Amino acid sequence: MTLYIKNMVCLRCIKTVSRILEEAGLSLSKIKLGEAEIEGTVDSNTKAIIGQQLHTEGFELIDDKNSKIVEQIKTLIINEIHYESDLKKETMNFSEFLALQIGHDYSFLSKLFSGIEGITIEKYIISQKIERAKELLIYDELNLNEIAWRMGYSSSHHLSNQFKQQTGMTPTEFKKSHSRERKHIDHIGP
Repeated sequence: MTLYIKNMVCLRCIKTVSRILEEAGLSLSKIKLGEAEIEGTVDSNTKAIIGQQLHTEGFELIDDKNSKIVEQIKTLIINEIHYESDLKKETMNFSEFLALQIGHDYSFLSKLFSGIEGITIEKYIISQKIERAKELLIYDELNLNEIAWRMGYSSSHHLSNQFKQQTGMTPTEFKKSHSRERKHIDHIGP
C-alpha cells in the first residue's frame, strides 16, 4: 500500500515520516519524497492516528487523486531543482518531463496544478529556481554564470531579470544584503 504525504521536501522529512510510520508499527518497504510504500494495508483507525502525528510534524496524508498528482508534480520539480538531477543534461524541458513522469498530458497537469495551487507550474518552477539561486549565492561557491547554467537559464542576465522580479533586488544586491531571507522549500508558491 502506498501512502501519499504532502510537504515531504527533504531528507529530514523522509527520516521524520519513516520514524512516525515505524512507531505506528508499520513496515516500510520504500520511502521517497511524497510517498511511503508500506507492507500490507492500514485500517482507518491507524490511518487517522498516523495522519494526526504527521500533521503535528507539518505533513498531511493525501487521499484525493488530484491532490496526489499535484504533490507528485511539486516533488518532481523540487527534486530537479534542489537535488541536481539529470533533466538539465537531457534535451527535455519541464513540461515534457512532467508529462512523461506522471503519465498525463501537460495541459491537463497545468490546469489541475493551477486549480489546486492557485499558481501556474511555470511560476512555481521559477519560485523554486530563485530560492535555489539564493542558496547558491549565500554559499558563495559559484559565480552568477555558473548558477545560471546550473539552474537551466540561458544566461545570467535571464536569471538576474527573474531574480529581480521575484525578490525586488538583483542577485548582487541580495548577496550584499544583510538579511538574505530565504523560504522553506515547502512554503514556496502561492
